[in-house]
Amino acid sequence: MKTNHLYLFIISFILFSCTGQTNPAVKTVDVKTYSEKIKATPNAQILDVRTPEEYATGHIENSDNVNWLSDSFILRTDKYDKTKPVFVYCKSGGRSIKAANKLAELGFTTIYNLDGGILKWEAAGLSKPDDKIIGVCSQEYAELLNTDKEVLINFYAPWCAPCKKMEPYILKMQKEMSDKVVIIRLNADENKTIMQDLKISELPTLLLYKNKTIKWQNSGFISEEDLKKQLL
Repeated sequence: MKTNHLYLFIISFILFSCTGQTNPAVKTVDVKTYSEKIKATPNAQILDVRTPEEYATGHIENSDNVNWLSDSFILRTDKYDKTKPVFVYCKSGGRSIKAANKLAELGFTTIYNLDGGILKWEAAGLSKPDDKIIGVCSQEYAELLNTDKEVLINFYAPWCAPCKKMEPYILKMQKEMSDKVVIIRLNADENKTIMQDLKISELPTLLLYKNKTIKWQNSGFISEEDLKKQLL
């Protein structure tokens, strides 16, 4: 019987290690839950772990900028109360989950990580209204679609891994298929206004228009072969 218990323990340990599960103190939650938890927490500790440049373009109200990529990340988190909930987010969730796990290692007992990052937050309409237009506005965007050809809009970001993987063949297709389709790439960080207007919450995102109407769309990585099938 003891042998069976030991066997089960070893199997459980291996499965836990291989699945890459996070520290039990870390809870990755959706936008609605994240927002509700913040509202229910007096003087909530909210950490934006993006770079100062990203933070300056817009952030969750009352959040502090503690750059995960900075050498001083651990030092700067010392001022926060480890016994109280801490809320962590980044652009899309990649850096924040790493930061959340580090905070758990440092002794923070309850960490809420925003699934999908501030992209999801903004797409849900939770950002504080900003009169400043960043990048193309809705009118300029509409003008991009003013053609008899199909138009493929590619929303991407320099830090986005699948975006980087797709970039070479999208640029190639931009030239090779110019007689059939107009391919336009828009940097999400530089076109925040239209991102919010279209409620785009994932990168990369592809929108294929025909006669100014969305014919097809895709979020996340797509192979060159599968993308070409939509354009032929």
